[in-house]
Amino acid sequence: MTPIDAGSELDPVHPVPLPQRARGLTSAEVAERVARGEVNDIPVRSSRSATEIIRANVFTRFNAIIGVLWLIMLFVAPFQDSLFGYVILANTGIGIIQELRAKKTLDSLAVIGEAKPTVRRDGRATEISTSAIVLGDLIEIGPGDKIVVDGVCAEADGLEIDESLLTGEADPVVKHRGDQVMSGSFVVAGGGAFTATKVGREAYAAQLAEEASRFTLVQSELRTGISTILKYVTWMMIPTAIGLVISQLVVKQNDFKDSVARTVGGIVPMVPEGLVLLTSVAFAIGVIRLGRKQCLVQELPAIEGLARVDTVCLDKTGTLTEGGMDVTELRPLDGDEGYVRKVLGALGESDPRPNASLQAIIDAYPDSEEWRCTESLPFSSARKYSGAAFSEGDGTTSAWLLGAPDVLLPAGHPVLAETEELNHQGLRVLLLARARGDLDDPAVKEGAEAVALVAMEQRLRPDAADTLRYFADQGVHAKVISGDNAVSVGAVAGKLGLAGAQDTVDARTLPDDQAGMAKALDENTVFGRVTPQQKRDMVGALQSHGHTVAMTGDGVNDVLALKDADIGVSMGSGSEATRAVAQIVLLNNSFSTLPSVVAEGRRVIGNITRVASLFLVKTVYSVLLAVLVVCFQIEYPFLPRHLTLLSTLTIGVPAFFLALAPNKERARPQFVRRVMRYAIPGGVVAGTATFVTYVIARHYYTGSGALDAETSSATLTLFLVSMWVLAIIARPYTWWRVCLVAAMGAAFLLVLMVPRLQDFFALKLVGASMPWTAVGIAAVAAVALEYVWRWVDRRFPV
Repeated sequence: MTPIDAGSELDPVHPVPLPQRARGLTSAEVAERVARGEVNDIPVRSSRSATEIIRANVFTRFNAIIGVLWLIMLFVAPFQDSLFGYVILANTGIGIIQELRAKKTLDSLAVIGEAKPTVRRDGRATEISTSAIVLGDLIEIGPGDKIVVDGVCAEADGLEIDESLLTGEADPVVKHRGDQVMSGSFVVAGGGAFTATKVGREAYAAQLAEEASRFTLVQSELRTGISTILKYVTWMMIPTAIGLVISQLVVKQNDFKDSVARTVGGIVPMVPEGLVLLTSVAFAIGVIRLGRKQCLVQELPAIEGLARVDTVCLDKTGTLTEGGMDVTELRPLDGDEGYVRKVLGALGESDPRPNASLQAIIDAYPDSEEWRCTESLPFSSARKYSGAAFSEGDGTTSAWLLGAPDVLLPAGHPVLAETEELNHQGLRVLLLARARGDLDDPAVKEGAEAVALVAMEQRLRPDAADTLRYFADQGVHAKVISGDNAVSVGAVAGKLGLAGAQDTVDARTLPDDQAGMAKALDENTVFGRVTPQQKRDMVGALQSHGHTVAMTGDGVNDVLALKDADIGVSMGSGSEATRAVAQIVLLNNSFSTLPSVVAEGRRVIGNITRVASLFLVKTVYSVLLAVLVVCFQIEYPFLPRHLTLLSTLTIGVPAFFLALAPNKERARPQFVRRVMRYAIPGGVVAGTATFVTYVIARHYYTGSGALDAETSSATLTLFLVSMWVLAIIARPYTWWRVCLVAAMGAAFLLVLMVPRLQDFFALKLVGASMPWTAVGIAAVAAVALEYVWRWVDRRFPV
């Protein structure tokens, strides 16, 4: 049992000469297969291609509408009236640049987090990238490894594979030599090797894997809500625009170019073109910010999803504690301590892929070279113990089990009292027991003789306490769910200051029905002795009570729960299987990164919800004004240049800054209702006030320059009302928000005062009475806005 270098003629997993076993392909055979194209050549992408990003940002429904109108204005109107087209070009360019930056960040992080399968070539075990696997490669696998291509099992040592991600069947499947293994499944226990029989796009789960790993902008409540809003906007736009065209070009029979300009001026503001762009930009900047903190967002909606989370399920090992452990005490119960040390050393050497607990034992107790392993039982999180049989140096044989005391011993056994005492100190305790039967027997633990207790101390993550405190402050409930002893888990949670840690629950006592389990989860915080299937059931039970659940974990026993949770979070050092199914991977293994992810999600969702009202107020008042103009058969009050100025100062510039501002408010559901309940009354008030000012001005002014004077008065009213909408949405005020609103007001005042800008934007207030009337109407509208929005809050709460 002496360790043997993998590059020698003996292999560490099976210490027999390699010629008696498969040595894998030779370099020449690999080169031959590469030349034939028999390579696992599926590109693993974490983002859309540059071409897809440009296409998605340029070729949109609303860009097409704006583009056609822009081309028309370039031919029939002054340069000022085609400014809206250049604004769209700039906005689209900003969106493309930000998404390309996000793509660069994601692609670099994906390379860091990419799994490296171990293949056997020329008799040597070598780590290679997934895309370098060729047909016929012999791939070694162990606990936590994901099967990346289809193959046939060539070697199996207690090999158990979970195929739930493919078949939905939760129970692991025991594999023997000659059995088929499928890409997309993962190893939960044991080890072995398989020969690749299908690679690239021929592999069973190839398409699923490509889709699952792709960075995507779809399937989020936010973007679905925006799409719904835009669908209704399109339905309103089409008939309104047709009516506007007929009234301005046919009925009024005014100057053709002026009529076209005013028609376009009525259609352009109906398009909330910046809303989708701003959402993409906000998400892209969020990805870049998180990328700088070594956080890989594998699916974009994960940022949004974690912002909506109200319950975080934490696996203790690897999340609250660091991966490593230290043996602090060995308590022999029956026999000589020196002999027990030899047994533990031999057990450690018997497992080629030790977990953290066994690694601590390996570090503490060196192997006894004269002992030879004759049979092994790999650790399984479902069994909660491992085992091995040995031929000892003197020729005698023995079989041993190492695992959870409360699983290996019957209830009431006197040793369990000692275990409880150690658990209360926050120590993890394993029992070494002598087995009486065959290791393959499912009932091998029955009648096992307790020989020693091994107490281990887990290294607490230095940032765990602060992170738990952050979740508590933000109203997010933390549930610690672990396969370890409940008392031990509770002691660790207590050291970290988690509220409710003193009341621990042994998951074996939980009710099987979902309702009963959900009730227990709502009432308690710390759960121990949880099986992998129970973790999955717990996630479902919490979701059944309306909770949005995030699950963190790094081991294969967490995969099922990570898959079913609303958001799965894996550590970068975790198993390949957990990284494959998680939406967020913390590449720096720092639990303290989670608050940053939550904060980023809340910033994006909260701010987009806030600024969406700005865009849609404009859409509503534009449609209303167009309808009123058609009904009253009068000229449309605005040219495109007026609405370009208004949109820039009251929506475009402030929305960009507001969308990137800090926001700690937890994201709430019903995005469409939350936005529209403000946008509709706000738009109606703004449109009505503007139209009233316009009608009064039409009766007040006469002569050749009357229409320009009427337009200027209506523009003043619309600007002031829109500024009040902005002032309401910018609340609560901070110094920079006050400065932002004031700067927009000052910019408009500058346009009114500088003659060149007056001429450029065709804005000139004539006389004193009508401008002050416009201000008065805007003031009444501002009061109406305050009243209506407060009434909406009371009448239609969300």
